[in-house]
Amino acid sequence: MEEVTIKVGGMSCQGCVKNVTGALTATAGVASAVVSLEAGEARVSYDPARVSANALRAVIEDAGFDAA
Repeated sequence: MEEVTIKVGGMSCQGCVKNVTGALTATAGVASAVVSLEAGEARVSYDPARVSANALRAVIEDAGFDAA
């Protein structure tokens, strides 16, 4: 497992946090995702053999948020 911290822009409430968390945890290869509204970031533990950090950024963007 590897861990990556991704900056997430556009979150304004706990509903946004739930949306991002749900999108990430539903992704194959993701073991856990901790999303912080205050920090504006997501810490994701994932299996690099199944999903890439860039794919995780795309998941966040597909959920309607900015990922960096």
